[in-house]
Amino acid sequence: MQVRAFLLLGSLILLTACASNEEKTPELSTEQAFYEAAQKQLNTSQWDIGIQNLQALEENFPFGAYAEQAQLELIYAYYRNFEPEAATAAADRFIRLHPQHRNVDYAFYMKGLASFTEGRGLFERFMPTDLTSRDPGSARESFAHFSQLLARYPNSPYAADAKKRMIYLRNLLARLEIHVANYYLKRGAYLGAVNRGRYVVENFQQTPAVPDALAVMVQSYYLLEMPELANTSLEVMRANYPEHPALDANGEFNYQYNSVVENDSWVSKATFGLFDKEEPPGFDSRRVYNPEFRNDNESLSEAAEQAGKRSWLSWLTFGIID
Repeated sequence: MQVRAFLLLGSLILLTACASNEEKTPELSTEQAFYEAAQKQLNTSQWDIGIQNLQALEENFPFGAYAEQAQLELIYAYYRNFEPEAATAAADRFIRLHPQHRNVDYAFYMKGLASFTEGRGLFERFMPTDLTSRDPGSARESFAHFSQLLARYPNSPYAADAKKRMIYLRNLLARLEIHVANYYLKRGAYLGAVNRGRYVVENFQQTPAVPDALAVMVQSYYLLEMPELANTSLEVMRANYPEHPALDANGEFNYQYNSVVENDSWVSKATFGLFDKEEPPGFDSRRVYNPEFRNDNESLSEAAEQAGKRSWLSWLTFGIID
């Protein structure tokens, strides 16, 4: 009798423990449970776990009520988790599976956005860097994706933002051509520099890089001993961009503006010119024609002025005192 009572008591304890464990760690067994769990994780920026739950939802309920929405949110989760290639792949998959979906324009937009930020590491996200000197592959892809969105869905709610990003990307790509042209000028490849400058003038009109493109053409044609073509480019430059730094007050072009100036000091000779050598500045009038660069320059000037007014005590205490 005692043995039976003991066994009964043990069974009750075991059942109670199992019930308690089920309450503490419930398993996701329904489509809605997976979706709600993923939503909580995405709302709290737990992107990795959210991605796992969205993937599990699709694997277990491929034809469920939340499947299509989960696929869209998976694109965003990859993007926010700094996985642009995975975000692009997920967007392509959604477009392929649901070409007539009411929100397919979102997938096209996210493709452009993923390429827009691709290649930007942690440093670039938090520190200002000159992206015009980086590999233009991602910028070209992003521009193409946004163009595709506007061509197919001109009335999309994402169209306005896509247009703004395309303007930025167009300016960036034009400036990259100027960087290459300046490099050619430094290496004496004047014909290559001319071609780059002309390409900007013909294909990137109304971008802030056009004044420098004309300056590149003037300088290169002059060095190629083609005075007529140099004067033609110069006349266009004078008429449209009289404030360019390469022009003096009388509108005359400074052909030494982009020249190499070497110093014959012993340091220069000992290091074969690696040190103590002034590189040609290159044509870069962004401080004049790019509004965002003007604002940055003004902000830096103000910061320098304020820094000059700080006392030694403020410097030593990192601004805590004074």
